[in-house]
Amino acid sequence: MSNPQYKPCGTVDHRIARRQFMGEFFTGLGVTGLGVTGLGVTAGTSLFSHPLGASQVAKAGKSVVVVYLNGGVSQFESWDPKSDLQTGGPFKSIATSVPGIHVSELIPHTAKQMHHMALIRSISTDLDDHALSNNIVRSGRTTRSATEYPELGAVVAKGLERADFPLPGHITTMLGGIGGRSNNAAYLGPRYASVAVGAEKGGIVNSQLPDGMSVQVDSRRHDWRRFVNSQHRSKVQSAEIDAYAQSYEQALRLMEKRDLFDISREPEAYQQAYGKTEFGKQMLLARRLVEQEVPFIEIQHGGWDFHHNNFEFHLHYVADFDRPFAHFIADLSQRGLLERTLVIVMTEFGRTPTINAGYGRDHYPKAWSIALAGSGIQHGAVIGSTDAKGVEVTERKVDHRHLFHTYLRAVGIDSSGEFEVAGRKFPIADPAFGPIEELLA
Repeated sequence: MSNPQYKPCGTVDHRIARRQFMGEFFTGLGVTGLGVTGLGVTAGTSLFSHPLGASQVAKAGKSVVVVYLNGGVSQFESWDPKSDLQTGGPFKSIATSVPGIHVSELIPHTAKQMHHMALIRSISTDLDDHALSNNIVRSGRTTRSATEYPELGAVVAKGLERADFPLPGHITTMLGGIGGRSNNAAYLGPRYASVAVGAEKGGIVNSQLPDGMSVQVDSRRHDWRRFVNSQHRSKVQSAEIDAYAQSYEQALRLMEKRDLFDISREPEAYQQAYGKTEFGKQMLLARRLVEQEVPFIEIQHGGWDFHHNNFEFHLHYVADFDRPFAHFIADLSQRGLLERTLVIVMTEFGRTPTINAGYGRDHYPKAWSIALAGSGIQHGAVIGSTDAKGVEVTERKVDHRHLFHTYLRAVGIDSSGEFEVAGRKFPIADPAFGPIEELLA
């Protein structure tokens, strides 16, 4: 139980399956293929809430970066420490770069970046199951299936889409990537589903032509494929053909851009600053993707389900998170990228105020926290609060639906709008809810 790599409760790292781009590039066409054609925004509504209009917002090159702490990070050992030893545990709170805001002593480097950040300490949701909770916080809806509603990454990829953009709009990172596409865009279609890339070995393996095949020969092969697809499509309207064609073209563009995913091209000093850990390497890759104006990037840091030895595990895991994340925020700020990048530290629920017999904390969706940084939010803000023991939300209760609206509004997407897919209208976010207005800049 002393091994910090131990991951109790069977928690899985929800990385997408690895598939070669030129082979089985995506899954679930039976569901996601619905949205490949006929996708738009309802007439009379605008996808963008920014006063400059859609074209200007798109040119701004905004990005959303989600750091997903998979398994349920403890709010007590991160964003909402408590002094009551019965529930707060052994760690103290420390001051941050914003007077009056304190966080756990386990995140001293992140504490120094709080002037770029905001905290939401009053999240209350109903589900304590990992899979179901992941679905609701990612989709902003109450749903039991990832195929029912598009996840945040798919909505952002669509909302910030530019016709000439050469890279996928929805990217997830892993350490060593083969490349693959998940089934998390629902009715928006596979064009907006997440694509996995790696931070090592050039980012995407098998991204060069086989020995003996010249660029000219390969170009003729793809010209023939395009011709055949075009001839068939002139007779048969097929969402599946459109999806396959789009996947092939995107794979080709990724092959051309493969050097972008190779963090070994970064100066050694930058690699050392982010750290040579798996998480640090992925944060460095995320910065490179933000520089390229990729609309949505997700980095996962898994294994936070500490039903046993909660304090020992958090001591190791939070340290692994703290320095690379803080450096990422500082790096974006110094490069002038943070003002167009929304960063979200997300998890599926919090942990119980009660400390169990195994010195662990169990699942607790009733009162928990997340952190944000960067674009579109009030820096140094704290939204909501919990009582002295962290049992109840005492001020400004919000849930996954408010959060989803807030994320979209922060980057200029009108969350009250609608998508139109094959003649059907789909609200972009739950129309019965709205954003956390006082958090928005």
